[in-house]
Amino acid sequence: MLIKYTTDKKTGEVAAALRIAVPEHHFSIMQVLNLQESIEKKGVEFTQECLIFEVCQPLQAKKVLEQNMSVSTALPCRISVYREDGRTILATLKPTSLLAMFNTPQLAEAAQEVEDAITKIMQEAAAS
Repeated sequence: MLIKYTTDKKTGEVAAALRIAVPEHHFSIMQVLNLQESIEKKGVEFTQECLIFEVCQPLQAKKVLEQNMSVSTALPCRISVYREDGRTILATLKPTSLLAMFNTPQLAEAAQEVEDAITKIMQEAAAS
C-alpha cells in the first residue's frame, strides 16, 4: 500500500530534487504543505519536519475523473518527505491500491502508469 524510499539527503535537498524531478515526468506540483509549520501555527508544538508535495498529472487526472468522479476524493497524489531515525524518508500511497478501492477496473492501467512515474520521481529525488 505504501511506496517508501530512504536517503541521507536533508529534507530541503529532497524538496529541491522533487521540484526538478516532478515536472520532468510531466507532473505538476499543486502545492507543498509544511506540516510542521501548519500544526505549530495552530498553537500545537510539533518538532517533526514533514513536507507534503501534492502532485498531479493533468491528463491522467482527466482520464480517471471522466470515468469516476468519486476518485477526486483521493486526488491529488501526495509525496511525503520527513525525517525518521536520522534519515530522510519519501513516502506515498500506491495509486494502484487507492484506485482499487473505487471498483473501477478500467482505471487500473492509468493507476499503474501514475504509480510508475511517481516511483521514478521519488527514486530520482532520493538518489545521491
